[in-house]
Amino acid sequence: MAQLPTGEPAPSDGVLPAGLAFDASQSFHAYVHVPFCRVRCGYCDFNTYTATELRGVSQDGFAAHLIAEIRFSAEALAKSGYHPKPLASVFFGGGTPTQLPASDLVAILGALDATYGIESNAEITTEANPDNVDLEYLMALRYGGFNRVSFGMQSVVPSVLKVLDRTHAPERVPQVVAWAKEAGLSTSVDLIYGAPSETIAEWDASLRAAIELDSDHISAYSLIVEEGTKLARQIKSGELPEPDEDEQATKYEMADVALKQAGFEWYELSNWAKTPAQASRHNLAYWQGRDWWGFGPGAHSHVAGVRWWNVKHPAPYVQALAEARSPALAREVLTPESQVEEAVLLQIRLRGGVAMEKLRQLGDFSSAKIAGLIADGLVEPKAALTGTLVLTLQGRLLADFVVRELLA
Repeated sequence: MAQLPTGEPAPSDGVLPAGLAFDASQSFHAYVHVPFCRVRCGYCDFNTYTATELRGVSQDGFAAHLIAEIRFSAEALAKSGYHPKPLASVFFGGGTPTQLPASDLVAILGALDATYGIESNAEITTEANPDNVDLEYLMALRYGGFNRVSFGMQSVVPSVLKVLDRTHAPERVPQVVAWAKEAGLSTSVDLIYGAPSETIAEWDASLRAAIELDSDHISAYSLIVEEGTKLARQIKSGELPEPDEDEQATKYEMADVALKQAGFEWYELSNWAKTPAQASRHNLAYWQGRDWWGFGPGAHSHVAGVRWWNVKHPAPYVQALAEARSPALAREVLTPESQVEEAVLLQIRLRGGVAMEKLRQLGDFSSAKIAGLIADGLVEPKAALTGTLVLTLQGRLLADFVVRELLA
C-alpha cells in the first residue's frame, strides 16, 4: 500500500496555522473515503481493506465515524477563522463506497449538507462496482441527493478482468449503466489499459464497449505497477509479463482517437467528457488547487495552502474521533513557491493548460525552453503565443518530461 508522505505533526484540535490568507472566492469541496472492498484487486495500492483484514472495525456503523469527522471539521475550521462556502462538489471514493448500504451514503451526504450546506447545482458522485449495486440501490442514491455515479468497468475482456482480479462479469456493466440512467444519474465509466498480456485488439474491444454504453464521461488510466501489490509480485516472479510502455502509449493514442470520433473531448490527461458540463467538477477542483476536506482513513485535505492527511488504518481513525481528537497524522504548509510549482504540475494536465505567468512567478522563465517544447511538438504553438502552455497529444504522452523541463 502506498505510504503517506512525511510532514509536521498535525494538532489534535485540527486548527489550521495562524496567519493564513483565506481566499473568500475559493470554492469548497468534500471527499469521503470508504475504506472497504469485498475483494482486493491485484493492482490496487489504495487504502482499502477486506473484512478479513480488519480487527475491531466493521462496515456496520462506519458511517457514524465519518459523520463524527464531518462535525469535527466544522468546529476546527471555525476555530481557524475559515468560513467555507456551501459545498460545490462531493465525491465518495474508496475502496468501494457501495459496500455500505445506500442509506449510509445518504446519511453521510445529509450530514455534509446539515453542516456546510450544498450548492443547488453541486456535483454529488459516488464510485461503484458493477456487481454490488442494482436499480433499487441507485434509485435510493438519486432520491437521497446523488446525481452522478462512476463505475469501475476497467475492461470488457474476461481474461483481462481476471488478471486485474475484478469480480464483475463484462455483461453486468451495460445493465448497471442502464439502471443508473433510469434512476436519473449522470454516468461515468473507468477503463484501465496496459494490463499484462492485454492485446491491442482487446483494448480496442474495451474502448468500443465503453463508447456503446453512451455514458456521459469516460476515464482511461494506464496501469501502473505499484510496489507491494499482488500484481508487482506476479511480475517479479515471472508469472505475468511487465507492461510494455510503447504499447501503453499506442493504447492511449487509440483511446484519444476513438473517443474523439464518438463525440468525447479530453479535458484532462486521462479523462474525456461529451460536454464541458459533464467533466468531473470534483476532480477539476483538485487540479485547479481548490479547497477541500477529505473525510475518512488516509484521506487528504487542502485548505488555504495547508495540506494534511489522516491516519491510514480505520482503527486509529475511529479511536481518534471517539476521543474527540483530529484523525490527521501530519500536515505541511506549502510555501508560495511550492504552491506555484504545484499549480504548474497540475494545470498542465488540463485542456486549458497553464498560464506562462505561473512560470514567471518562479523567477527563471525561459523563452528558449518554451521554444524547445514547441519545436519538439509537445505544446501547442498558437496557445503559447497567447501566453498559455497546452499539451499536444505527444505532449500528453510525455507530460512528466514537460513538467520536469518547466520546473528544472
